[in-house]
Amino acid sequence: MPRPAADVQAFASRATDADLADLRARLTAARLPEPETVHPSRPGPRRWDQGVPLADLTDVVDYWRTTYNWRSFEEDLNRVGQFRTTIDDLGIHFLHRRSPRADATPLLMTHGWPGSIAEFIDVVDELADPEAPEAPAFHIVAPSLPGFGYSDKPATTGWGTEKIAAAWVELMARLGYDRFAAHGGDWGGNITTVLGGRFPEHVLGIHTTFAEGPPGLTTDGLTTTERRWAEETHNFWHHRAAYAKQQATRPQTIGYSLVDSPVGLLAWILDKFAEWSDTEDSPFETISRDRILDDVTLYWLTRTGASAARIYYESHNSLDPELRVDVPSAITMYPRDIEKCPRPWAEQRYRRLVRWNSPDSGGHFPSLEAPTHFIKDLQEGLTAVLTAAT
Repeated sequence: MPRPAADVQAFASRATDADLADLRARLTAARLPEPETVHPSRPGPRRWDQGVPLADLTDVVDYWRTTYNWRSFEEDLNRVGQFRTTIDDLGIHFLHRRSPRADATPLLMTHGWPGSIAEFIDVVDELADPEAPEAPAFHIVAPSLPGFGYSDKPATTGWGTEKIAAAWVELMARLGYDRFAAHGGDWGGNITTVLGGRFPEHVLGIHTTFAEGPPGLTTDGLTTTERRWAEETHNFWHHRAAYAKQQATRPQTIGYSLVDSPVGLLAWILDKFAEWSDTEDSPFETISRDRILDDVTLYWLTRTGASAARIYYESHNSLDPELRVDVPSAITMYPRDIEKCPRPWAEQRYRRLVRWNSPDSGGHFPSLEAPTHFIKDLQEGLTAVLTAAT
């Protein structure tokens, strides 16, 4: 069993009673706008055309204020195992769940925005100690991105995806994992791609729900479905990505609202859970209110609305067009995700693509929307990756 470096310290989550009381007081005193001016006659995604509907937000705010239990999530985090270490003068927080299996493989799992380590809380145990003896087992390491959760907030520029990937290699080395597999979606998928491309001597292979081909590829030869994916992705970035432009250009400006107003923070994040999930009317069709509030409350208590937004300033459109990934790669494209890459395009960057999966359902947050399916897909994808790596 590898021994962690001495500068890795155990960590426990414990918000103060005063902070939780302050949150409830702010929710009680919230000033809300008038209702949206679109009123579809029946439930459906059109209700969200102007953003989070007032009735939905009011309901969640009331639940957050009167019923939601942050202490339960703290217990979950502390049970899994939390730690911190300092890399390049920045404190990095991470979950670390070792498998009891002797044949387990180290697996680095990286979240994105507006997610957090809350994305993995429902899947860690089964990945580390699967019920089926034939299923692969993993030693799980899930860091909080710089500026997110219990990781420190960078005080200078420079913490983009390339630097984060290098920090993750150092983190894994400190835990005794010189060779490891990696998984991620959203920004975590971008970072996972960088890991596979820049550090093949340390990365056995990758699994990702994010894939981005090199720029300038033609749609010639794509299937009808692949052409639709390309059109949907283009439409998203040109018509539904104002949040990304704001965070990439003026993260400090939106940050004041995200750090000062819990209702503003909730609306900013809930809007994305609604639009990016595979649902027809509300994200709560597939993700519990508690789990979304775990994520939002983590941002609130750690005051990371602004610092987390800065990853867009640091890294928006920054993936090196020349980067190629030559380690074995498995890619899953969920149909309701916001960015779907046709396989021929992905193959131009991921040059040892050993598994491609395109499920019939699922959105941007598969580990929260369908954790059982996500676990199975990840196990099968990484089995293909690890077989090809031997």
